[in-house]
Amino acid sequence: MSKIGVYPGTFDPMTNGHLNIIKRSFKIVDQLIIGVADNLNKIPLLSITERKDIIKNDLEIENLSNKNIKILSVKGLLTEFAKDQNADCIIRGLRAVSDFEYEFQMTGMNYQLSPDIETIFLMSSDNNSFISSNLVKEVHKLGGDVSKFVSKNTIRVLNNKNS
Repeated sequence: MSKIGVYPGTFDPMTNGHLNIIKRSFKIVDQLIIGVADNLNKIPLLSITERKDIIKNDLEIENLSNKNIKILSVKGLLTEFAKDQNADCIIRGLRAVSDFEYEFQMTGMNYQLSPDIETIFLMSSDNNSFISSNLVKEVHKLGGDVSKFVSKNTIRVLNNKNS
């Protein structure tokens, strides 16, 4: 029986940190559903379609397109989305203690809503622990080099947005 995991996020934009979590997820799950969501507390720079296109392109570049991965839009509650996908777990990346506090609360709420779906935390790798989509967008908008943090395709999309 295959294990299905959901890796949710806004991915605005996808970073090398996200890619690292995706690669490592396959040590735990057989199928990964990347759930691209709009966060009610954030105003995204990129549309859901643009974010999904970046993810698809980055997976192809990283030779991950042959893995059992789906890229879907998340609408509504994450736990309902995960149930609809027959997921066994939700995979979340952690960068710092500040991430843990928020994730701890969200995991508690998700457990109350759907106790059958486990949350699995993967710590970011050392070289990705400081990368965030928000910092990438800010550095790029101010003319900084973000090529160590995102793909060339992502930079192209950001260039088009910020021009």
